[in-house]
Amino acid sequence: MQDWLRMGAAALGRGIGEGRIDPVALTEAFLDAAQAHPLRDRIYARLTPERARAEATAAAERARLGLRRSPLDGVPVSWKDLFDTAGTATEAGSALLRGRVPARDAEVLRNATLAGLVCLGKTHLSELAFSGLGYNPITATPPSVNDAGAVSGGSSSGAAASVAFGLAAAAVGSDTGGSVRVPAAWNDLVGLKTTAGRVPLAGVVPLAARFDTVGPLARTVEDAALMLAVLEGRPAPDLRGARLAGAQLAEIRTIAFDDLRDGPREGYEHAVARLTAAGAEVVPIEVPELAGPMGDSALLYTSEAYAAWREVIEATPDAMFPEILERFRGGARTLAADYLAAWERMMAARRTWAAATAGFDAVICPTVANLPPRLDRLRTEGDYYKTENLLTLRNTRIGNLMGLPALTLPTGVPSTGLQMLGRPMGEAALLRLGAATEAALD
Repeated sequence: MQDWLRMGAAALGRGIGEGRIDPVALTEAFLDAAQAHPLRDRIYARLTPERARAEATAAAERARLGLRRSPLDGVPVSWKDLFDTAGTATEAGSALLRGRVPARDAEVLRNATLAGLVCLGKTHLSELAFSGLGYNPITATPPSVNDAGAVSGGSSSGAAASVAFGLAAAAVGSDTGGSVRVPAAWNDLVGLKTTAGRVPLAGVVPLAARFDTVGPLARTVEDAALMLAVLEGRPAPDLRGARLAGAQLAEIRTIAFDDLRDGPREGYEHAVARLTAAGAEVVPIEVPELAGPMGDSALLYTSEAYAAWREVIEATPDAMFPEILERFRGGARTLAADYLAAWERMMAARRTWAAATAGFDAVICPTVANLPPRLDRLRTEGDYYKTENLLTLRNTRIGNLMGLPALTLPTGVPSTGLQMLGRPMGEAALLRLGAATEAALD
């Protein structure tokens, strides 16, 4: 059973379908592992054992009758604590929402339940999902799998840790500026950021509604593809026969390599060498027009976030982590004219990006420019928190601002990722290319 804790979701699903794995025993194995893990309280905000056991029992009966609902029917997964869960507290890592118990599941959780997935529980996150680091002194700070004294990455910090530490087969997170991809990269996982508007957000605690997306964190590209299918209630992309030979990849040099630290550079160069050896062509490109939206990103994000949370925040601001409170309040000073002008610059940049990248299968760059920061320094050095948070989200934010799906893959160098950017709503093509890339990096 210990092997089950390190298997991917797709492999576990195949075991259930072939009668080799009992969903009830599988769920108990994950619940027991979570209960016994010394870092459990830094990873899970709360477990949902009663729900998990009931769902596993139903999955076992469907498997016995040959009536499985999906390839992941009976597979246990975790959920970031901003997805509404009926009858279970959903607090988004903030004292502002303490004791908030929704009456119904988020739409994506309903979809996953209908597909037979088992809900293990809710994972910790950055407060109100507004940080790329995963440091949360209000609730808990999940650890990096490669260094328990470093942060896991945010805001889907506990989601990544639950999979990396073998406490869930896969996890569901959200990504507004990098919150799936950063923790996936820092914990050697696959993370998929979906195109904004593709996966339903009903019942998801918002941050910046025009940028918020839902996406999986998993062990393999196949797992991510199957998780996407159950979240949106569609068939999974076909990954069979995916090849890198002849692929044209654009390497975005604008901004993405500025201040790149040694570890991420090593991981990225290792990955690119494998891609070219497998037959892909990597072509450096520049898109100077990115500079405008990247410079405007703080204005865009803080304006949306403060508009969504102003009344709740200002009712009890002292309940918040001061760094997060300061980020939200940055949106209070934005003029409507400046906000609208920033959107116009971003939309113009999207058109330029589309033209510059039209001849390529994907755009690549390092997922994150730094390695997981040390928790002790984040606790005591305010300037360190700010600089590391901004650098952490710099490369991932390109995908959000340009309106793209994005995939991160582990490079083979610990806590570093290769980011692949696709075309809007082009998740299927991106996942196929990701599957071929994964094989080359293995």
